[in-house]
Amino acid sequence: MMAQRMQEVADKNNLPIECKAFSYKKIQDIIEETPLDCILIGPQTKFLYNEINEKYGDKIPVAVIDAADYGMMDAEKVLKKAIVQMKKFKNN
Repeated sequence: MMAQRMQEVADKNNLPIECKAFSYKKIQDIIEETPLDCILIGPQTKFLYNEINEKYGDKIPVAVIDAADYGMMDAEKVLKKAIVQMKKFKNN
């Protein structure tokens, strides 16, 4: 649901962004098949952050979606934060 709303915001603003949601179990396969620009972790699975960041954080920015933003389904705010994470990662 959040990914769909984020995609709607991206499309509305003509941003060349593709937002998709996947389960944790599929992350390795997805990364092998598709180059990702960012990994966002839902607040309900934030306990996986360290593991995911250790595994992929040197190649892809990894962030946890703020619980309040997620709860309010504030796709615009989440998308903006993802873009900031990607820019910070690119500049490092």
